[in-house]
Amino acid sequence: MIKPAGELLSHLKGELGQFFQAVRWYVRYRGYRIFARFELLKDALVDALYKKRGRYVRPFLHFATIGLIFFVITVGPVILSLNDAEAEEVQAGAVMPDGAFGSSFYTQQAEEVRQFRGGEVIDHVVSEGETLSTIAERYGLQVETILWENDLTEKSTIKPGQELRILPVDGIRHKVARGETIFSIGKKYGLEDSQTQVMVDYPFNEFLNDETFELATGQFLMVPEGVKQVASATGSRPTRIVQTTPDAGSVTALGSFVWPASGSITQRYSFYHKAIDIANRGAGPILAADAGTVISAGWLDGYGYGNRVMIDHGNGYITLYAHMSVISVTAGQRVNRGDVLGQMGNTGRSTGTHLHFEIRRSGTLLNPLDFL
Repeated sequence: MIKPAGELLSHLKGELGQFFQAVRWYVRYRGYRIFARFELLKDALVDALYKKRGRYVRPFLHFATIGLIFFVITVGPVILSLNDAEAEEVQAGAVMPDGAFGSSFYTQQAEEVRQFRGGEVIDHVVSEGETLSTIAERYGLQVETILWENDLTEKSTIKPGQELRILPVDGIRHKVARGETIFSIGKKYGLEDSQTQVMVDYPFNEFLNDETFELATGQFLMVPEGVKQVASATGSRPTRIVQTTPDAGSVTALGSFVWPASGSITQRYSFYHKAIDIANRGAGPILAADAGTVISAGWLDGYGYGNRVMIDHGNGYITLYAHMSVISVTAGQRVNRGDVLGQMGNTGRSTGTHLHFEIRRSGTLLNPLDFL
């Protein structure tokens, strides 16, 4: 006899319910037993480790050290090769389009400071076959700089194993005596008063007072471009050849810039002084090197550049004129090439009457002598 469909469906639901109930009971039963056995194993392991705590510390450290050494040996050369490639890119001067360096965190200024060893004086041990000329060439110095620092003369000879002190830049390293000033020291080594600015601008010289440039007795002071005085029968001072600039406005420049002032170049462009200084005892007018718009005029920060004028020439170039005594223009006005901007002075961080002149392009300070 065939059962009705409703009865078959009800019977099927009852069997399925019993099946799932059996499965649930089985899973709970088997899971409980597995968990109980795991707890017993864990308790036994914990008890064993607790009773022998500290016993496995040394093997663990040994295995960890071996693993670290293995990692350094296998992965270290890869990391070092990547760093060397990046360093070569920096030394090659690889610069990004907008003047920003690549992924390296080094900047051009950091490279220049590194090149001059942070002002450090190093000891060089003479090797077989080396001469004063080869040593000077190796460090980018003049032979006279090595002679003066090591109390040698042109007739002196050097021997293998001899130690020589090597300065970071050409010039004289002077030990300050009681009562000396930067002016007296500069005069001793052939610098005019206006030329002592080079000692102030050298970034590794230190002063007791950054405004008066007071020196401490016994400290060493670097005199870049200084010349050691040579005693002579007449007792005259050593001769210094200083290039004299053309009269302002009478000479044009290849870069469309004219000389901003007349006088003598007392300090040239260097890694620590990205400008030129032009000094004139009679002061004199400061002229616009090219036409443009004055974007700043005045003693804006009460220090540093002193009274200064900045001109935007509208072609990516900006010129700056600092340490002026009088300013004859105002911000926002336009000036023609050769217009008077003010008078040469001695304001700000300055040691004498002179003009500090900069040429900038896209934020980078360029050597003005390449344009004048």
